[in-house]
Amino acid sequence: MRIVLNIVGLILVFFGGVWFLQGINKFPGNSFMNGQTQWSIYGGIAFVAGIVVFVIANRKKAAA
Repeated sequence: MRIVLNIVGLILVFFGGVWFLQGINKFPGNSFMNGQTQWSIYGGIAFVAGIVVFVIANRKKAAA
């Protein structure tokens, strides 16, 4: 399960970063997402969610 959560977290971080950069018009290319504020918001949310998933997947369990 940890491996799956790590992969999901990294995918969210990657795509969130791309969406954020496209939303603020800093990513090269011609896309419907370029310069659209809503995509920078979606990207920021996805990026943070990916970090949270990654951290939760990798935190150590408390000793019993």
